[in-house]
Amino acid sequence: MMNILICDDDQAIVDAIEVYMINEGYNVLKAYDGIQALNIMREYKVHLIIMDIMMPNMDGLRTTMKIREKANIPVIMLSAKTEDTDKIIGLNMGADDYVTKPFNPLELIARVKSQLRRYTSLGCMEIKQNVYCTGGLYVDDSSKQVTVDGEVVQLTPVQYGILSFLIKNAGRVYSIDQIYNQVWGEEAINPENTVAVHIRHIREKIEINPKEPKYLKVVWGIGYKIEKYES
Repeated sequence: MMNILICDDDQAIVDAIEVYMINEGYNVLKAYDGIQALNIMREYKVHLIIMDIMMPNMDGLRTTMKIREKANIPVIMLSAKTEDTDKIIGLNMGADDYVTKPFNPLELIARVKSQLRRYTSLGCMEIKQNVYCTGGLYVDDSSKQVTVDGEVVQLTPVQYGILSFLIKNAGRVYSIDQIYNQVWGEEAINPENTVAVHIRHIREKIEINPKEPKYLKVVWGIGYKIEKYES
């Protein structure tokens, strides 16, 4: 059974959504601010979050940013605001969908089901053979296709070789010599500049902010790694 986390400071709304979700066969976890939501996620496997924006202690936007540091689960934002700018901010912070209050229960249920289908078919819950992922970064080693948050990224063969090698060993740090030996297949002779240039180009393609990378990180004095995120 999938766990749906409902986070809203209005208990009546939480209780109402709980009824809808239980009727659809989901298990419900409840929180009333962002801090409670993050604490619940440390204790339970959560498959989708319905998150209000305006909450005390920690609002939905900051909570979503915290969630995106470690997990790629679907987040549906709730808000009484109707301005497009609020929707854009929420989506830019990492939300997958946006529902404006007051909402139609059937619409909310449909959006929940749609996000869960996407998550289970494309997310890390069901890893296909030769597909490697961390957060929103996916590398299909069969088709040689790379996607970030569903968007296809075009890499050169060398760039793909570096990324593929590191994501297959996500969390492990490799020296420049090790990366060069693995990708070029020959002994490394002063490979620092060569590898560094390719790393920079990969970051420009897969990172939102290459100067503050989420995925491809340097470990000073040692080498590089792909950060390993839980699904």
